[in-house]
Amino acid sequence: MALRSVAYAGQVTTPEAEQARPEERLERAVRAAEQALIEFEIAVETFRVEVENFSRLHHQKLGPMYARLDELEAQIAEARAARTGDPEDLRKASEARARVLPMPGVEELFHGWMDGDGLFPEAAAMLTDQSVRPPERVRPSDEARKLYRELARKAHPDLAQEDAERARREEFITRVNAAYARGDEPLLRELAEEWAAGPAPAERKPSPSEELYARLEWLAERKEMLTDVARELEESAIGAMLRMAPDDPDRLLDEIADQLLAEVAKKEAELAEMVS
Repeated sequence: MALRSVAYAGQVTTPEAEQARPEERLERAVRAAEQALIEFEIAVETFRVEVENFSRLHHQKLGPMYARLDELEAQIAEARAARTGDPEDLRKASEARARVLPMPGVEELFHGWMDGDGLFPEAAAMLTDQSVRPPERVRPSDEARKLYRELARKAHPDLAQEDAERARREEFITRVNAAYARGDEPLLRELAEEWAAGPAPAERKPSPSEELYARLEWLAERKEMLTDVARELEESAIGAMLRMAPDDPDRLLDEIADQLLAEVAKKEAELAEMVS
């Protein structure tokens, strides 16, 4: 599936377009790029779903056969090592058995979050937003209490008359309260300096042309990211298999299954001959 062949539409070059103001031409370019990106995203997502579905079918249908082959390989290697006693054969038997992965335990599956008795305390605390240990008692210094009272008086949200200023004060007081709760005197000093400096000057708003150019840059970056995703999908093992039979992937699975069944039968006969 050639996903990367999707390209953006070119800009209109009619006489009317030549006479249009620059913003209008940019707007048309942005709209064209947006539509092309949408189509490309649809193509990539469609292929991703196809790859995931085929991967699931591949695992369900062929997974047991691969597992059986691994087990037979291990048994054959162990039978050979038992017969010869050769250190190299013993090493190969150990490696073959290691490839037959056992079912992981509960703790392995949940990566340290739980075991057979349930969630670990740390995991339970994270899920319930509670502390693992009781919070330590903090006794702010006299200077910290002084700084806190001064900041609370100066920056209290009720002193604001406009919504924007009230929001700024509420955000600031939240940081002040957090610093005081920890008894963090140096941070309270920094906050006092920040308040004394006043609000940051308002940033200059970009012009319409600057916003459109920024939008085009973002669209180009998004397109590049999706191109990388498409390339990874196409170059993956499952993607490569899909390219071999894009119109009938089920037939490809059947063919691989037949090959694996033949290989399983061959290995079973080899093992039977060794242990007989």
